[in-house]
Amino acid sequence: MQITNKIVSETSASLGFDLIGFSSFVQLEKETAHLKKWLQNGYNAGMRYMERNFEKRKDVRLILPEAKSIISLGMNYYTGHQYLNDENSGKVSRYAWGKDYHLIIWEKLDQLILKLKEIDPSFEAKTYVDTGPVMDKAWAVRSGIGWLGKHSNVINRKMGSWFFIATVITNYEFAVSHKVADLCGSCTACIDACPTNAIVKDFVVDANKCISYLTIENKGEIDKTLYGKFDNWIFGCDICQEVCPWNKKFSAETEEKEFHPKEGNKEIDLESVENMSEESFKQKFAESPILRTKLKGLKRNAEFLLKKKNESSS
Repeated sequence: MQITNKIVSETSASLGFDLIGFSSFVQLEKETAHLKKWLQNGYNAGMRYMERNFEKRKDVRLILPEAKSIISLGMNYYTGHQYLNDENSGKVSRYAWGKDYHLIIWEKLDQLILKLKEIDPSFEAKTYVDTGPVMDKAWAVRSGIGWLGKHSNVINRKMGSWFFIATVITNYEFAVSHKVADLCGSCTACIDACPTNAIVKDFVVDANKCISYLTIENKGEIDKTLYGKFDNWIFGCDICQEVCPWNKKFSAETEEKEFHPKEGNKEIDLESVENMSEESFKQKFAESPILRTKLKGLKRNAEFLLKKKNESSS
């Protein structure tokens, strides 16, 4: 039996995916040219892995030689909960409030591929969720699930940008979805709101200045010149998404309960981090993206925020 766009769409929706789009295999010439320039400017900061497997990012047939179509999927993670904005606590980016999205989406992708192979055993696919040498956002835009916002996140006109992206490289030839227009227009809300001026121009983020990078993947110290500019973010940052008009108007609560905040994961008491042991860190944040920064990084972030707080009160 032939697998159709409709079958994939209905099956993915039954598994909890909110968005889907299809694009044909091409080499990502334009997108990787932009990536190369971004890397040459050093905007990847300490993310050296972005320099590896460059040809695979350009040509997914180096991943799946029989690739004919790419399926892009989106899963909403907005929960509607808001921050208390307690100065004694550090804010956590929305995507990390609940269970690690990789664990949730990987399982759903495995189920999707299994169901499609039951229909046609010749179906083959390689799947990715924000990992591996795949340009998820580029394929999402090509697949029509949204346009690239000036903050470099993909925006969907019915959902905003609070969604995770999964990429499925397949040996099937599906009907291609239409790309959507860029509807950011002259809006610069995300650029204007970034407290560290990390969005250096439309669609270009300098990770060296980005609060998300500095609090998560950064292995070094945080530049003292950035004191007072973190708005109490201890893990990640959502400022550029929070101010986006599309999110303000169209954010809707996710149906995936595992994305809702676990106790103590939405905002973290800063002083409790200082005394946290490795064992308690791993226990408290089990199956959470917060593990990614490691206890050393979380302590560094808390210390950075507390220094500013202590200076302000002295």
